[in-house]
Amino acid sequence: MRTVLLFALLVALPFTGHAQVVYEMTVAQDGSGDFESIQAAIDATKAFPDKRITIHVKNGIYHEPVKVYEWNPMVSLIGESAEGTVITWGSHFKQINKGRNSTFHTPTVQVNGDDFHGENLTIRNTAGPIGQAIALAINADRVSFYNSRFLGHQDTVYVTGEGKKQYFKDCYIEGTTDFIFGRATAVFEGCQLHSLADSYITAASTPQDVDHGLVFFDATLTANTDVESVYLGRPWRAYAQIVFINTQMGEHIRPEGWHNWSNPEAERQSFYAEHNSLGPGAASTERVSWSHQLTEADAERYSLKTILGSERRPEWYLR
Repeated sequence: MRTVLLFALLVALPFTGHAQVVYEMTVAQDGSGDFESIQAAIDATKAFPDKRITIHVKNGIYHEPVKVYEWNPMVSLIGESAEGTVITWGSHFKQINKGRNSTFHTPTVQVNGDDFHGENLTIRNTAGPIGQAIALAINADRVSFYNSRFLGHQDTVYVTGEGKKQYFKDCYIEGTTDFIFGRATAVFEGCQLHSLADSYITAASTPQDVDHGLVFFDATLTANTDVESVYLGRPWRAYAQIVFINTQMGEHIRPEGWHNWSNPEAERQSFYAEHNSLGPGAASTERVSWSHQLTEADAERYSLKTILGSERRPEWYLR
């Protein structure tokens, strides 16, 4: 009899060896959600889930660095509104004090999990104009951000990973120097790039054997009223690739457009191109001789599918 009762008790106890997977959760600072911090929600997600996990984030200013780990793929972070859902932190190069690579320890948000999607978010590095300070760093494949804002000064958005592909749709990105940089293949569609100082917008480090670097479709380039001398980009590494297609360029863009970062060899190895640039900054006849103006046929070879497509999941960027 005692054995039967013991067996019945064991059956009645909850089995915790395989906790139930939660695929949808909410973060709210007022305690009305499942978690009060974004990182706590990410830490609670199942490693390598079988389907997407969505984290809804209610409006609020979240003072925390956030990291999406490699073992947390297929995570969606959806804010209540781009202006109201703010993730903010203030790490910068000098503060980190880890030597020459300190920049890469500064992100407010670090995404290492493949198939991440972010939407309706503001990601801000509050360090100010005191050196390298990343707002968003991505080292993952098939990552997308929609309707989001990335605020910083130097090195605002870092997109990296050899052969990894990332997509930004209807986003706002601001900074001073090299505020979009890295070696990933990244497409920015319908985004506003806002310069806070006379400097450089992009600094690509595209690997030599990768087909595409940073590609901008239908972008708008704006600047503060006191800004009047901005380059489209310079090569962080020799084989940098940057293309602007159908971009509205303000008068702050320098007529020569591109800079060789004091490396004449990069003029031969890099690929800087435009097609149908518009506005007062679109001085196509005054660009440096080593840049390119794409023909209609050239431009047609640039599309979301040709740049981001894959045999396994060619439409990943459309969710």
